[in-house]
Amino acid sequence: MCEANAYMKDGSREELIMEAVDSVEPEDGGFRLVNIFGEQKFVRGAIHSLSLVDHKVYFTRETGS
Repeated sequence: MCEANAYMKDGSREELIMEAVDSVEPEDGGFRLVNIFGEQKFVRGAIHSLSLVDHKVYFTRETGS
């Protein structure tokens, strides 16, 4: 399995957004996440980092706009 879990990162804190994410697509100032079950979620922010070995995608909230 090559799915990842998506997290919102705030300093050292990580909040789980969605498990088993299969697709991350840019959309209107954020990203649309789709998991292996077809569930979708929109995340406003930016990609902070990817940990491919750990199967994690980290997002941060954009500030200042």
